[in-house]
Amino acid sequence: MKGARPSMNFAMKKLLLLLIFIVLTGFGTQRETAFTTGEWFKFRIHYGVITAGYATLELKDATRNNKKVHHAVGRGYTTGMSRFFFKVEDLYESYFDKTTGMPYQFVRKIDEGGYTKDQEGFFNQSADKVLVKDHKKNVERTFAVPNNTMDVVAAFYYLRNYPGIDKLEPGQSITVDMFFDDETIKFKLKYLGNENIKTKFGTVSSMIFRPLVQSGRVFKEEESLTVWISADENKIPLRIKANLAVGSLKADLDGFRGLKHPFTIKKS
Repeated sequence: MKGARPSMNFAMKKLLLLLIFIVLTGFGTQRETAFTTGEWFKFRIHYGVITAGYATLELKDATRNNKKVHHAVGRGYTTGMSRFFFKVEDLYESYFDKTTGMPYQFVRKIDEGGYTKDQEGFFNQSADKVLVKDHKKNVERTFAVPNNTMDVVAAFYYLRNYPGIDKLEPGQSITVDMFFDDETIKFKLKYLGNENIKTKFGTVSSMIFRPLVQSGRVFKEEESLTVWISADENKIPLRIKANLAVGSLKADLDGFRGLKHPFTIKKS
């Protein structure tokens, strides 16, 4: 990235991105158990009581290669005073197979404080390659990728169905190959255990994961992000907390509809 941007702005960008893809993971035979067409989430991103922005994620139907596929659409945006200081309008889309979970195509259109991208990627799973069309620069490039590489949005869904996710032991980690920013990155999550957390919908039993991130000018240390997902069959992302150099930033589930399974809420 060219040019320096304030650490809080960079943190906002990272959290909006993380909301779209860090929710729980693995590789194996894909089983559509956690979600279905019509599922929709909304997250509130905030510093304490101050709302900084929102992110939404919706699952639709589409057709690719003459077959019905999932079409996921993720959006992130700032609001209020946060928008005045740092305007974010991000769009992430993915078209992925309903049986295998493997992606066919991704779309990334972002505007983050004037930093913009407009890209499409097309996966050739049999050849382990991705063709990326950069519409902003009007160029095309083909990248070699490892077998079963995901885009960041498809990974959100594929990985919620990780075989044996409910049988992980605290301290165990899962590593995922994702294609992002013209390169394949290994995204690693460590399972910490279970916890009952309070949400706007009630107390929910959750699984806690810690993504390993690179320390630097934003995050305090390598392990400064924590993710809570529902321990029920939906594996809903409930909360993300980032310990930043400028304080603590959270994203909480603010709304949902179209869940495949009942949302399990504990009685107070």
